[in-house]
Order: sequence, then structure tokens, then C-alpha cells
Amino acid sequence: MAVPAEPSKVSKVAITIDHAFVVRFVHALDERLTDAETYLTELDAAIGDADHGTNMTRGLHAAVIDLEAAPDRGVAAGFAGVGRSLIRAIGGASGPLYGTVFATLGRTLPQDGAVDARAFAAGLREALHAVQRLGAAVVGDKTMVDAIAPGVTELERRLGHGDDLAAALDAATRAARGGAKATTPLRARKGRASYLGVRSEGHQDPGASSSALVFDALHAAATSPGTAADPLLP
Repeated sequence: MAVPAEPSKVSKVAITIDHAFVVRFVHALDERLTDAETYLTELDAAIGDADHGTNMTRGLHAAVIDLEAAPDRGVAAGFAGVGRSLIRAIGGASGPLYGTVFATLGRTLPQDGAVDARAFAAGLREALHAVQRLGAAVVGDKTMVDAIAPGVTELERRLGHGDDLAAALDAATRAARGGAKATTPLRARKGRASYLGVRSEGHQDPGASSSALVFDALHAAATSPGTAADPLLP
């Protein structure tokens, strides 16, 4: 698998996090997961049930259909709808975990109007906490937390330094990709992979890998409505 190109740097511009942003994000993530389906399934075949790619693709296809069928509901309601779609459509542990991410955004983001970058970052931090409570996972357990945690931390750090949302998500995507890659030598301590013990070492975690694509899709949504999917993987 070729090493992916890093997200491009963008000039400082104001990004509106509104319902249109949610729609762009869901389409971008759907495209990225479709491109990554085989690779994610191969990763999962090594330490899981060999269905992560197909499950995630099915879930995002459902989210796209549900979102396009609904009127402009606002940011919080839009993300909450994505969470419900993923819980319904994805099997195994990934459905509740990914559903929790977006359902938490739906609960914690302002319910009316556009959302500013700092409020969005705070919502992602709460989503991380919710996933950790549900899965009882911390960084180093070889789970999706290993990508989400550094991604959220870098997003907060860059926003705190005055970066705009697109630039901060660019950096957050890099951090999430790095976190996913860093799971390769780890021994899994949570989930089905933990039953493999030492045999789980040497394999990149599929959940962390798909979580890095979430940040990449957020970056795409913040960059331009027409950003094409990166066919390469974190």
C-alpha cells in the first residue's frame, strides 16, 4: 500500500459549520470508506472478524441516504441522525462505538444555528470521552481511541494557537493518521483482537484506521464543497 499524500495546507479562511458542512462531511467519509473498504477488511482479517470495511461502508451509505432524505435540521440534529444511521446499519462493536461519536456531537453541540470551531472541538472531546466510557479504552489499547485522541488534541491545540478550522483539521488529520500507524506494534488490550495476545502485534488496528479517515473527511468538508476523496489510506 502506497504511503498517502498528506492533506494540503490551506489559507486561513472562515468556515461555517452548518448543515451543509455535515452533508459535505458525510459524503466525503462515504467516499473515503468506500475506497478503503478492501484495505480495512484486510486489516480486520488479521486481528478481527474481517468485516470492518464492509460494515463501515454499509453504515455510511445508510447515513448518506438518511441525510439526503431529511430537510436542513441544523448541525447537532444532522450529526445525531448520522449516529442513528450508523447504529442501525453497522454490525458488531463498531456500530455502537461510531454511533456514540455522532450521537454525542448531536447532544453536545449548540442546537440552533451554525457552530463555531471551538464548540465543535469541544463536542469532539466529549465524543472521545463517550467512546472511552463505552469501550473502557485508553490510548495504547489498540483501538479507535488511538487515532481519535491525538486528532482531537491536535485540533484543540491548533485552534488555541489561532489556526482556522481547515488548518486545524489538516493538522488533526495528520495526528490521527500517526496514531493509527502507531497501533501496529501494540498488543491489543480491548475487543476481539485482545484474545490473540502477542499475535495481535504487528498489525495496524482497523478501527483506528477508519477513525483517521473521519478526520480526513472533516478536513475535506472544511476545505471546499468539491474536495475529492483521497484514494490512499492513513
